[in-house]
Amino acid sequence: MRLQSLIAIIGIAVLPIFTAPQQAAAQSDTSPIAQVSEPGLPPPYTARRRITINPRPLLYRRCTDWYELQNRPSGTVLYPQMHCWWVRG
Repeated sequence: MRLQSLIAIIGIAVLPIFTAPQQAAAQSDTSPIAQVSEPGLPPPYTARRRITINPRPLLYRRCTDWYELQNRPSGTVLYPQMHCWWVRG
């Protein structure tokens, strides 16, 4: 019984010696998020992409609209209708 207690106590006492180097290595490696950037350096320049939109010249929509009678379960209803198309100017 005494021998088992002695082995357990020695094992618990030696355990921090083996785990200390691993913790020190883990603490020395810092993530990029945790690193403090130098205050004098500006952020890196990134060029913005430009999108150029060139609409076709002289195009427009021509529309006609009218009202149409539609038979519904509740009765006859005036219903708006519309038809549109593209026209060159």
